[in-house]
Amino acid sequence: MLLVVGVYIVAGNLVNGVGKGSVGLAKGSVPGAYKTLVQKWGNLCPAINPALLAAQLYQESGWDPDVVSHADARGIAQFIPSTWATHGVDGDGDGDRDIWDPNDAIPSAASYDCELAKYVKDVPGDTTNNMLAAYNAGAYRVIKAGGVPAITETRNYVTRIRSLEKSFAAPTTRVDPSKQAAGAIYYAQKKLGTLYLWGGDGTAADDGRFDCSGLTKAAYDSVGISLPRVANDQYNAGPHPDRDELLPGDLVFFSDDLTNSRAIRHVGIYVGGGYMIDAPRTGAVIRFDPIDTPDYFGATRVTEDGAKALPTTV
Repeated sequence: MLLVVGVYIVAGNLVNGVGKGSVGLAKGSVPGAYKTLVQKWGNLCPAINPALLAAQLYQESGWDPDVVSHADARGIAQFIPSTWATHGVDGDGDGDRDIWDPNDAIPSAASYDCELAKYVKDVPGDTTNNMLAAYNAGAYRVIKAGGVPAITETRNYVTRIRSLEKSFAAPTTRVDPSKQAAGAIYYAQKKLGTLYLWGGDGTAADDGRFDCSGLTKAAYDSVGISLPRVANDQYNAGPHPDRDELLPGDLVFFSDDLTNSRAIRHVGIYVGGGYMIDAPRTGAVIRFDPIDTPDYFGATRVTEDGAKALPTTV
């Protein structure tokens, strides 16, 4: 249930400082085509920030501007047509409001968030959490409950977005070490010398063989953390330490497009000293490889909460 609360006055907020916030986006976490939009409109009001807006868009569509859900939610921001009719804005000023155009849909998502935040501003508790709850369950339920209502789906939605927010935000301090890193490395070390298999998950059907993301997934599965199957989604399983802050157990990623995490094509497990354990390619075996190559994209320090927050399909 989404309560219509009026169209947000976008022009006035452009004058009052859209895009001037302090929260930065992690390297490549937002596709290059959308980064400027997310950074700008993610500062539309105090209840949101660019990382939070990015987390919502990733959760809703996986950055796919053409996706349609089973409920007929459309585009990168997953608006249903009736909500779009009231809350869609002409973000790029070209004279139309196109639900399929990210230049309109991303600003519309931000303005809708801010409108909900205004509606629940007097509700006790964290305004951003209440805003997200209103997005999921409706503002009336949040007001009636005096905060995030005791609805499992809604509470999980708030928790997921706030956890994903940490993955999309550029860290401002050193990232805490991972408690499960040693176990993941131990698992990967036991697989050294195993022949690569495209799509391999290490099962009996795969004759115990892996591809790159199959190995990293299995390594973290062994310590109770369930990662997505493909490398570009594994990138969002936690915060992103800088190269000089890497610790053993961090996932390290490689791409031919260093501006877009969705283009990541390879992942390994950092073991220290500038090396990783990885399953490199067909014909090779799981081995130690250097990480300092021109296609080095970045790293993720996997967290349990970060992994749990990832959508099952994006």
